[in-house]
Amino acid sequence: MRTASIARKTAETDISVEIDLDGTGVHDMATGVGFFDHMLDQLARHSLIDMTVKATGDLHIDGHHTVEDTGIALGQALAQAVGDKRGIRRYGACLLPMDDALVRAALDLSGRPYLVWDVALPAAKIGTFDTELVREFFQALATHGGITLHVEALHGLNAHHIAEAAFKAVARALREAVETDPRTADAVPSTKGAL
Repeated sequence: MRTASIARKTAETDISVEIDLDGTGVHDMATGVGFFDHMLDQLARHSLIDMTVKATGDLHIDGHHTVEDTGIALGQALAQAVGDKRGIRRYGACLLPMDDALVRAALDLSGRPYLVWDVALPAAKIGTFDTELVREFFQALATHGGITLHVEALHGLNAHHIAEAAFKAVARALREAVETDPRTADAVPSTKGAL
């Protein structure tokens, strides 16, 4: 079973995440941050990873801790669910258009966390959501998921479209990377024999 459950509780947030890598994208998000829930919905739907995310946080301050800690918990869940990575494709990439936005995402489930983020969001807010939190989420996801992740916005005028295209592109890349490869079902996809 390629599933995981993570509970993370701090003085700032209380988060639970459940995922199933072999799902159909069924999702249930409740973080208290509306736009973020919408983005997490896209992440689940387009990766075909079933996800349940429940979070309460210090939203009276802002959404930073809730968004970042959700990224931490989701990254930990992904790392747990792929286990020793035996049989997975490991790499994934997507070039995703969404209206005016065009975003490229490429990732490697290498166990070596690294984020390259070349995404300019032309507005400081999307509704009440601070757009700088999009990068914070992906930084936490990459770090705690052991993911080398590159995200680049090649074009875009609308901050909502750019952010959503980034989540969808990463989702599609994740879908590819976590899929099992029937040709190498018993092998770890590395010349080292371990990831």
